[in-house]
Amino acid sequence: MTGLAPPLDHRLRWTFTDGLTLVGRELERLRRAPGELVAALLFPAVMVVLFGYVFGSAIGVPGGGDYREYLMPGLFAMVTFSAWPAVMTRMAADVSRGVMDRFRSMPMARLAVPFGQTGADLLTGLLMLAIMVGAGLLVGWQPHLGVVPTAQAFLLMIVLRYALSWVGVYVGLAVKNDQVADAMVPLGLPFTMVSNAFVPTDGMPGWLRFLADWNPVSALTAATRELFGNPGVASGDVAWPLAHPVIAVLLWSAALLAIFVPLSLRAYMRRGR
Repeated sequence: MTGLAPPLDHRLRWTFTDGLTLVGRELERLRRAPGELVAALLFPAVMVVLFGYVFGSAIGVPGGGDYREYLMPGLFAMVTFSAWPAVMTRMAADVSRGVMDRFRSMPMARLAVPFGQTGADLLTGLLMLAIMVGAGLLVGWQPHLGVVPTAQAFLLMIVLRYALSWVGVYVGLAVKNDQVADAMVPLGLPFTMVSNAFVPTDGMPGWLRFLADWNPVSALTAATRELFGNPGVASGDVAWPLAHPVIAVLLWSAALLAIFVPLSLRAYMRRGR
């Protein structure tokens, strides 16, 4: 009987408990590196000022309205998509510095490490969203459709951010080097810029507009504009993700989790062999 594997419920509790411990480890690491935390939290506020006041005077809103109200859902989407590079760099750093090997030498659940990384990112992401909300309110943005649609908008951001954090886990394990991971971080910027987050896609060339309309950044931006009641809600003959943005975000989230959770767990287990 001693050779039998522990019951599934015991293994799940073990993984969950160890995962929470590693979430605490990541938060403690941020506490000991306050500069990194301050930079991450200041980023949303800087983006509000930069885009809201610099670009706002030159860009018209489709159908009229205040540009800063049009902009804020796009900035929320930008912060949401910062999940994968943040997790990627932390995972790659732990791999290259031998932290993963030390974890494997300890009596802990193997799968707790990726779950701990994604859980910690979710908490820091909530802090970044809170800072962004405060900055947005200061410059005149506000949701207009009540508590329930507003809560639904933020729930969409949280769900998609968690799915994207698993992309970061897999890529961080794949690159195996924190320098390579750091070099890949700027690749996320074109991904967020080629979207409807900051400007309408109507004036883009046909091929670029197709990429922008089917970009998950555009789906999340369109969904939050709709749920917040902000300007720029898509209408007329538009691509399917913009006509049904809430469903599109949920489908993107489900697809990312279905693909990258198994890939990440397999990649992590293989590193222990």
